[in-house]
Amino acid sequence: MVLAPGTLVNVNDLVGELGVSRSSVREALSELSKTHIVEVVPQSGSRISLVDLNLVDEARFLRNTLECAVTKEMCENRTEDQLISLKKNIKLQEIYLEYNMTDQLLELDNEFHKMLFDFTNKTEIYELVHNFSIHYDRLRSMTMVAVKNLKIVEDHRMILEYIESRDVDNAIKLMECHLSRYRVESDEIKERYPTYFK
Repeated sequence: MVLAPGTLVNVNDLVGELGVSRSSVREALSELSKTHIVEVVPQSGSRISLVDLNLVDEARFLRNTLECAVTKEMCENRTEDQLISLKKNIKLQEIYLEYNMTDQLLELDNEFHKMLFDFTNKTEIYELVHNFSIHYDRLRSMTMVAVKNLKIVEDHRMILEYIESRDVDNAIKLMECHLSRYRVESDEIKERYPTYFK
């Protein structure tokens, strides 16, 4: 989201800004086009793709399927040290939320979810999910700024409570709700960023 959806990308500007060769920039843009984050426009160059809610929903489906399974494993096998690490993460989230430090909050949000995968020995799966979730993450980034009543930290706190009490059903139910919040919040996001969507 450093470059807004719809922004034209100038190869020469990127070469100067990044200090790399034109061929490196072109190759990078070509790779990014495979993830649909950049569109190569014939005769015009490239532009940052608009947010495609179909791709967002595919990423949510993948995350939901895998994260609910990981959450179940956490409920069944969590250790006290793992619970302490997750609690530390949430305490920091509370501070960043209080001071409206959205970039740091998003980093800790990612870290919270990554820990669930790490603690269940699913680190490589997390990398797969993370790489596929670029469109979903753009929407999450906008949510941090556009949505007034963020439920992120509250959700994480409750998910952790369910994991700690080994309440599999409620942990999974809340994880599903947590990963689908963008559907409810998308109207606020579209109102704030009307030109960012397909």
